[in-house]
Amino acid sequence: MEQKTITGVAWNHRRCWGPLDAHAKKSAPDTGIHAQWNRRSLFSFGEGNLGDFVDANDLIIFDHPFSGDASRQGLLLDFRNFLCHEDIEMLERNRVGKSYESYHFENGIWGLPIDTAATVAAWRPDLLENLSVKVPNTIGDVFELANFARNQEKWIAWAAKPTDLFCTYMTMLASLEIEVGQLGTKFCPEDESAYIVDKMKELLKIVHPNSSSWNPIQLYSHMSNNDDVIYSPYAFNYVNYTSAKVRPLRFGTAPRMDQDLPARGLLAGAGIGISAKSENAKASFDYAMRLIDPQFQATDYVANGGQPGMRSAWTSVECNKMANGFFSDCIQAVDTAFLRPNIPGFVDFFHLGTQRLAHVVYNDGNHLDFWQWLVASYAELKG
Repeated sequence: MEQKTITGVAWNHRRCWGPLDAHAKKSAPDTGIHAQWNRRSLFSFGEGNLGDFVDANDLIIFDHPFSGDASRQGLLLDFRNFLCHEDIEMLERNRVGKSYESYHFENGIWGLPIDTAATVAAWRPDLLENLSVKVPNTIGDVFELANFARNQEKWIAWAAKPTDLFCTYMTMLASLEIEVGQLGTKFCPEDESAYIVDKMKELLKIVHPNSSSWNPIQLYSHMSNNDDVIYSPYAFNYVNYTSAKVRPLRFGTAPRMDQDLPARGLLAGAGIGISAKSENAKASFDYAMRLIDPQFQATDYVANGGQPGMRSAWTSVECNKMANGFFSDCIQAVDTAFLRPNIPGFVDFFHLGTQRLAHVVYNDGNHLDFWQWLVASYAELKG
């Protein structure tokens, strides 16, 4: 069988490249396709320039807020030109929350959900049990646990790098039942924004001092290798940290902003798209469909460290066993997660917003200036 080579770019964590690399090694003899996967940073995945990767790659793993830019700038191919009726039905059946919907823009489908995640809480069940404390239910409980932990020479922590800070901001607003970015041209109401920022400032004062330098990977790596952090209220979930023989983590819904309000997180994950510059578009589509195949996603994808995008895996008893309960613990958080906008320019807006919010939270900058910038800049995006 003559082999065809396709190239792709993944983001640099085993959750992404683990199943891709394993599949490439195993499937080449059967498919006739030799896949080569390059890697880029988590920051590039979430806030970089998608256009930097379309020339050199056939397949691109990307974050769903890029969908509008991918459409308007002609960066990716529309999957509607490839998907048949049966494919669409399969994707509809395997929805996890709004993950499939997140790659839709202006009647096009710019990515397929290969990976799904949401903002959740994380904790060390062994440490909580040793301290005889429960997982917090509300943000008030989080503050109580933080004070208790300090008296025990322990900490709660938070993934509070500027990127994750802004994600927490949107998570907290969504948890107040505010449809962030969906209120016409106003990104969010002023009073609720000020309330959330005040809560974030309070939280920063009581969490582990390294929190403002941690993204979720750095936070979970610390929790998995040390015994000083017992709980984190907000960060995107990672299946890779639940199955360790020593210091496994557990994940669940983020704390409620109020006892009478539902717990809600922010949708995350990754889509797989086809570069508009690809000279192997049909082969790339066929390969992408193998990677999101429900059977593969519920077996080898999880076995090789992946966090799948298909419901077949999220509801699989075997996958749940492999991941020490991760999928049953987190499926509600993913199903109810808030979907960020994916309109053109949102990623650049988000990137600038991370720096402005960090100034307000870290340096006690003026909230009104930040909020006015948010509203004006978002209104300009919405036209």
